[in-house]
Amino acid sequence: MKLKSLALAALLAFTTSASAEVKIALDGKPDLKQSGSYVWAYTFGNALKAAGMEVREMPRGSVGNESEKFDQVSTGLLEVSLSDVRAIAQVDPFIYGVRLPYIFDDAAHMDRSIEAGKVFDKVNANLAKQDALAVALVPIGPSSGIITTKAAVRKPADMAKLRMRALDDAQIAMYKAWGSSGTIVPWGEVPAGLQTGVIDGYLNSPFVPVLFGQTDFVRNFSDAGVIIPMRAVIVSKAWYDGLSDAERKSVDAAVKAADAANREWLSKASVSGLKALEEKGVTVQRLTNEERAAFREASKPVYDSGLMPSEDVKAWTDLSDGNR
Repeated sequence: MKLKSLALAALLAFTTSASAEVKIALDGKPDLKQSGSYVWAYTFGNALKAAGMEVREMPRGSVGNESEKFDQVSTGLLEVSLSDVRAIAQVDPFIYGVRLPYIFDDAAHMDRSIEAGKVFDKVNANLAKQDALAVALVPIGPSSGIITTKAAVRKPADMAKLRMRALDDAQIAMYKAWGSSGTIVPWGEVPAGLQTGVIDGYLNSPFVPVLFGQTDFVRNFSDAGVIIPMRAVIVSKAWYDGLSDAERKSVDAAVKAADAANREWLSKASVSGLKALEEKGVTVQRLTNEERAAFREASKPVYDSGLMPSEDVKAWTDLSDGNR
């Protein structure tokens, strides 16, 4: 099967043209109002269409889970995927720096840091070995807050009895630093976990409970501003390399247009995201700068927890401090 996939990928690489269909695997609902990643995908796709390319959006889950999407990108069967950052991290863990708590003040700070550190050049040197390339990091919404079913959280001590859903060991370490606990739960199992009490909450953008219809059992959101929730846009290297010079310029321009549209949407979403929650009956805790600082201070042990090499942590903190 693997040989067949590779053969097909090679064939696709030779037959790529402006008229070939570009498939974009989405990460969520096609909602221009509440999904920053869809704003990116929509703008990117329209820019490609304007350049004469055919584009097809692939609904979330229609081309498989995260690992299956990466496999299809690397074999050339899928051109573009909005993927979890872990898709890059499995090849180059350096990218995990974007998930350090409070590493960035906002998306503009993140963009300056990534450009200054030539982060895409670094990770793509390794991704290219898997026939994939990262072209963008896309905030899906405002910085993550603490989403819970029962407890209202304004300080780390309020989390002492909570068991939180974690993406990975890094988030478990962060919850531990806050005096709480975490357990890794796949996203598809989160609603059941919240309703049965297996988990008491999770960390994400304010739009997420609304987008995924969770406001019947999610009751509180604390605007802690911990991490910028984001997706990585990964493209097939075989597809990208097979484009003509003019087509490649069109793709590069589409990435820039999509980045700009996402950041413009994001600048308005910090206010509208909280209002959307309140309209659904979710109580919003708007933390003061001092209350946020308590979470930031409590998060510092994560940087020295050994989850990332110390030299990588230093590289990210230097980039962050040097580009504020």
